[in-house]
Amino acid sequence: MEIVYLVLAMIVVGLLIGWIAGFIWKDRSPSDARRDYIVSVIAAVATGLLDWFVVPAMGFSEGLRNIATAVEPAGMALILLWIIRRAKQ
Repeated sequence: MEIVYLVLAMIVVGLLIGWIAGFIWKDRSPSDARRDYIVSVIAAVATGLLDWFVVPAMGFSEGLRNIATAVEPAGMALILLWIIRRAKQ
């Protein structure tokens, strides 16, 4: 049941980052906004799951796993959105 909560939390984080990205980069077209939401949700869920399973396998503590799972997905989603915007130009 813990993994379900993790995935739901990462979906919410991805949606928030997709919403915030519209304010950061001032894109107003619906296709860009839809792309932001989709990319940020996928990036947040993938990064969150990787952190949840890989950090303990590397020998780090549960506290570090929780911190990495809370912070890194949002950062990775923003970085991925920035890379997509740079590639688009």
